[in-house]
Amino acid sequence: MNRRRRIYEGKGKILYEGPEPGTLIQHFKDDATAFNAKKHEIVDGKGVLNNRISEYIFNHLNAIGIPTHFIRRMNMREQLIREVEIIPLEVVVRNVAAGSLSKRLGIEEGTQLPRSIIEFYYKNDALDDPMVSEEHITAFGWCSPQEMDDIMALAIRVNDFLTGLFLGVGIRLVDFKIECGRLWEGDMMRIVVADEISPDSCRLWDIQSNEKMDKDRFRRDLGGMLEAYQEVARRLGILNDNDRPNGTGPVLVK
Repeated sequence: MNRRRRIYEGKGKILYEGPEPGTLIQHFKDDATAFNAKKHEIVDGKGVLNNRISEYIFNHLNAIGIPTHFIRRMNMREQLIREVEIIPLEVVVRNVAAGSLSKRLGIEEGTQLPRSIIEFYYKNDALDDPMVSEEHITAFGWCSPQEMDDIMALAIRVNDFLTGLFLGVGIRLVDFKIECGRLWEGDMMRIVVADEISPDSCRLWDIQSNEKMDKDRFRRDLGGMLEAYQEVARRLGILNDNDRPNGTGPVLVK
């Protein structure tokens, strides 16, 4: 991989130049971060699990006609993806009150929302990813009103699919985050789902116990993050006991 040109490195992934024009290789790291990387540890094996789970979800999204950047998984940590122009927004879909929504509005965590709510956050680590409105987004040219319509339609379709997928394996989809990008095909452009969908970007609770099975185990110092991700993969049928990454657990990064 060292012979390939590194395009970008984020908190959880590295993007390398792909084997063909218009493609990239997305490498999943073991870094666990929270609060815009103010909290940072290495969780051995996390990248392998996120790669496998995200592959599973993106393959299903592609199969039902929801456009994504995903092409195929290359190995245990890497995916081949289409190069897209990332729109600088985090699109959060909330079904149940949790996290910042509960804090902002004083709603008890775990409360079912009257309907799914879509929120937008401007991707800017220096500003701690502030929440923004559609007015901000279109006024500052981050995307057009038509693109906003496409993004919201994609978010609703992804929410419908993920809700049913996780419900079928005894998991409640509390909320999730996606990113979207512009995929250019000649003179034609379309909005597609990009980045990843994994327990790093979703809140997932066990339906019976409300046990958290996502990155909140790291954010809130609950422990058992790797085991929770393994259980999500096991329930989705993509991880056998023999395949489990033998992680050593969190390692503090100085």
